[in-house]
Amino acid sequence: MVMQRRILKHLTNYNIFSTEQFGFRLGLRTDNATYKLTTEILNAMDNKLLVGGIFCDLEKAFDCVNHDILLSKLKFCGISDKDLQLYQSYLGNRYCRTAVYNDSENSNKVSNWANIRHGVPQSPILGPLLFSFIYR
Repeated sequence: MVMQRRILKHLTNYNIFSTEQFGFRLGLRTDNATYKLTTEILNAMDNKLLVGGIFCDLEKAFDCVNHDILLSKLKFCGISDKDLQLYQSYLGNRYCRTAVYNDSENSNKVSNWANIRHGVPQSPILGPLLFSFIYR
C-alpha cells in the first residue's frame, strides 16, 4: 500500500498520467471512461460521422510486462533510486513453478522453481497501477 501511494503521488504531482487514464486517478474511475466513450460515440453519430472502435482482450497482458522496461520507465519519470530498489525487489524476488496432475497415473509432475522476469503481480493494489503505467 505504501509503494502504491508513493508512485501514485509522484505520477500525479508530475502530471505523468495520460488524460485517457481513468483508473488510479483521484476523482476518476473506470465508469468515467465508459461515460466519455459513450458520449463521444453519440456525439459523432449525431453529427453523422462514422464511428469505429478497436477493442483488445488484455486477459494475459499482466504476464507480458518486461521488468527491465518498466523499471527504466519509472526511472525516466523521476522515481528515486531508493523507490526503484523497492520496485525491483517487488518485481524480481518472485518465483514460480508448475504442477501438473495426471488423473490416469494418479501422479503429480512439478517443474523446478524459476525466477519470474516478466509480468506484474495481479494484486488489487500495485500490479494494475504498474501495468497501466508501462503502456501509457
